[in-house]
Amino acid sequence: QVQPVESGGGVVQPGGSLRLSCVTSVRTFGTMAWFRQAPGKEREFVASSTSSGGISYYGDSVKGRFAISRDNAKDTLYLQMNSLKPEDSAVYYCAARRNRLVGVPRPTSFDYWGQGTQVTVSS
Repeated sequence: QVQPVESGGGVVQPGGSLRLSCVTSVRTFGTMAWFRQAPGKEREFVASSTSSGGISYYGDSVKGRFAISRDNAKDTLYLQMNSLKPEDSAVYYCAARRNRLVGVPRPTSFDYWGQGTQVTVSS
């Protein structure tokens, strides 16, 4: 399976946690990432992971709260989100590209996108 499929979104209270999953052929892709987009805003980089060396990058707004990881055996990319804030509310997208990227990626760098999963942080 090449087309990413996300799951795990939902409604959570501020300070809570969620784990997003993205099922795809993880071993096929050199770089995978999570982006998010809130209504009326541009798509924002959240986190990325490279296949070689396990290098990860994070957006400034999520550093220290979110963690990206891969499970090659399960063909799954994860995003563990802790200490969630209302401003984290958005549709979260999984993205993938075959070649490895160095540095913080832009949305245009990716060839494959999932359909998105909604995360709402609200009391």
